[in-house]
Amino acid sequence: MITKGLLDMRILAVDVFVSGNREGLKRTTILLLICVFPSLFVSALLLLYLLYTLTCDPAVSGGIAALHGVVLTFALFFSQRVRCLFTLFVVSIFTKKTRSLLLTAGTSVVVLGNIHNTLENLTGLVRSMICNLRAKKASVIAPFRNYVDMLKWLANILQGVTDFGVVNLDSELKISPKVDLEHFRDRLTQAELKLNQSVKYAVTFINTVSSVKEHVYPTISFLVLMIFIASHIRNYCSDMKYKNHFISNKFIHFDKKQKAEGKQHVLPLTSEEEKLYPSLPSLRPIAQEGKALFKFGIPIISHLVAWVIFITVDALLYCFVAIITTKLSEMEPFHVPLLLSLKGVVTLIGVQLGEENHQKDFSYSVTLFEKQCLPKPKLLLNNSVIPLAGILLTLLIMAPVAAKVVQIRLMVCERFYSTAAEERIKYLHAKILRKRLKRTREKENSNSFTALITKPHFWCPLVFPEEVNVV
Repeated sequence: MITKGLLDMRILAVDVFVSGNREGLKRTTILLLICVFPSLFVSALLLLYLLYTLTCDPAVSGGIAALHGVVLTFALFFSQRVRCLFTLFVVSIFTKKTRSLLLTAGTSVVVLGNIHNTLENLTGLVRSMICNLRAKKASVIAPFRNYVDMLKWLANILQGVTDFGVVNLDSELKISPKVDLEHFRDRLTQAELKLNQSVKYAVTFINTVSSVKEHVYPTISFLVLMIFIASHIRNYCSDMKYKNHFISNKFIHFDKKQKAEGKQHVLPLTSEEEKLYPSLPSLRPIAQEGKALFKFGIPIISHLVAWVIFITVDALLYCFVAIITTKLSEMEPFHVPLLLSLKGVVTLIGVQLGEENHQKDFSYSVTLFEKQCLPKPKLLLNNSVIPLAGILLTLLIMAPVAAKVVQIRLMVCERFYSTAAEERIKYLHAKILRKRLKRTREKENSNSFTALITKPHFWCPLVFPEEVNVV
């Protein structure tokens, strides 16, 4: 009993939503409830989009979402055309248009995630090189200072050697190390400026693409989809040939009515006609749906290959920079040994009086790469892999359903535009009859020609004259 009541309620709800007949409080209430629920759902999605994607003010987002919900509810309640457009819009989520939207969204995720991350890793690598070159100024000057100290030490030793007591040779050694780094510093500054300009241009471009994707693209996509739906409705109502090759339940009822009235009927169809005119809806796959499924999957595969390439490049660059950072951080500084030993012998008239040994260590160490300049790569696969996995899962679900979307759209239009549906049924019925009559005539002509060439008088009319029946 409960099941029968629910079934009757569902039939009544579908009839009220399709026909828009609001006679009686019950039908009016049902239609209003049916219009409120989808409006609330769409308004909730719009609110989330405004809050988290466009980062609008909560008060403004709530006001826009509430106004949209009220307007959509009244439009659905009072307009049958709007209800048809809304239903087809929901159905069209599984069409090629939505596939293109999802593929574009996936490409945007890769561009804004992996490519942006690759750019940051490359920039960080170049910045670390510039930082290391700047830090090497001190490393270049340090060895010269050691050599200067070594020369001064030698000067002091030699000064002691030249002191003869009676004659003192006084000498002064002045050494001032000077390394010209101005040109080197200017080149580093120019390189850093060019790097900053390139990064600024790339970041500006990526931010522009992101802004267009978040603000303009959804609106344009929505308008394009609505134009496509409106064009479908117009072609359905005006063009009798537009996708008119399905046998629906209304067609079956029309053919039964023709048969009951003693007029020509077409059912049951022949095996060849069943291939040309499948039933609506058709649960078993047909050849046209197989081709549609194949065409639906080709762009998905091509985009997936491109996504994998970009993600792989980003991951390989991260591994490359990470390995370089690890190896450079583990590398010990280069030690340059510089030991100076001086041996002096004191003699007087060829007689050795004494021996002096002087030794000092002027060794120094040089680092290949400064630790404070080591690059720090980033890998943000979660920002791209998880959204792409969701997009691919949605596309996989859409693929088998997309093959049936054409039939679903035709069924929706048939329910909302019954007058146009009847005209299309009459046109298809007459078309099948015309083709049958044409095939029958061709078969009769073929049979008559075959019968003619098998008769003797066709080949030898003089020997076998044609018999003439006299009435």
